[in-house]
Amino acid sequence: MAITAADVNKLRQMTGSGMMDCKNALVEADGDFDLAIDILRKKGQKVAAKRADRASNQGRVVAKKNADQTFAAIVVVSCETDFVAKNTDFVAFADLIIDIAMANKIKTREELLAHKIDGITVEDMLIDMTGKTGEKTELSAYEVIEAPCVAAYNHTGNLLATISGFTIGGEKVFEVAHNVAMQIAAMNPLAVSPEQIPQATIAHELELAREITRQEGKPENMVEKIAEGKLNKFFKENTLLSQEFIRDNKLTVADYLKQTDANLTCCCFYRLQIGA
Repeated sequence: MAITAADVNKLRQMTGSGMMDCKNALVEADGDFDLAIDILRKKGQKVAAKRADRASNQGRVVAKKNADQTFAAIVVVSCETDFVAKNTDFVAFADLIIDIAMANKIKTREELLAHKIDGITVEDMLIDMTGKTGEKTELSAYEVIEAPCVAAYNHTGNLLATISGFTIGGEKVFEVAHNVAMQIAAMNPLAVSPEQIPQATIAHELELAREITRQEGKPENMVEKIAEGKLNKFFKENTLLSQEFIRDNKLTVADYLKQTDANLTCCCFYRLQIGA
């Protein structure tokens, strides 16, 4: 399979590895990106963890919560170029979509597309915007959370946003929830806790850890124990409650939440990003 410069750049953006390392890994993997990432990791490259961000090439992502902070929504409206994404009309349109969703507490993307404003569906509004901009405009993603407390965080530029839900409501939780929403944006966890990581992912990480451990020359009778240690490190880095809290790395996120209330935890989150 021919490896293009665009392929190499894509893998570089996914992993943070050097251009030549990415090219060589793609060649070895015959263009398979997941396999190329594993090859980089096995060779000791410092590789950013794989992410399944819901993303579009360009556009705007917006998150909002309601007044009593029990319902939050996040939407990605995508287009083809950064020029259109920054256009005043496009920005206003994306904001209108999230406002429609919030005002009607819409639960699904399909329901949002079918919702009518003055007799026109949101889906038809997207088609109209395509006609105005000359670029394909889509509702790429839409997610909601209902919980005793929710948080919504929009990163500068609206290329990244998060929503998250918490088990306890009330004013004492609002600031804490907001700080955790920023943690999700900054540290990009795969799940809330290890229990939410798919078994297939865990099995893959364990097998990769075993192979790396053997390549390091460790005794065979130590391989399983070392692999389990590497898996625990993976959980610590990639699950929200186990991560070091960005504002105080002496605490995990779970510890930080329990400082407010022993029963407070994050139950779910969505992190959506443009161009990831």
